[in-house]
Amino acid sequence: MSEGKITEAQVAALCLSLPGAREDYKWGGVRVFSVAGNKMFAVLDLAGAGLSFKVDSDLFLGYADRPGVRPAPYLARAHWISMAPPYPMGRAELSELLQRSHQLVVRRLPKRLQPGLLI
Repeated sequence: MSEGKITEAQVAALCLSLPGAREDYKWGGVRVFSVAGNKMFAVLDLAGAGLSFKVDSDLFLGYADRPGVRPAPYLARAHWISMAPPYPMGRAELSELLQRSHQLVVRRLPKRLQPGLLI
């Protein structure tokens, strides 16, 4: 992917390209990307209100302090951040963070469920 801003469609395509990822629509218009059935790693609001995903706990405060990024409502205690479009990160950084979110969730699954989901 070239550097520059990433669209919501590209975010969704990236999330769905990750091993074992699936998509559900919940809560009246929210796209939820999960792995292993119901373990969320990213949430995309269809009304354009934003994108939320998990980050490493030791990096959470650093990301939450960046302009355009905030702790995700209801999920901040689990180290999720949120941002509204246009996303305040370039394509490469956001792609890397979404992949990392997926892997953070996969690594918390029981070992028997992890094969084939790790990158």
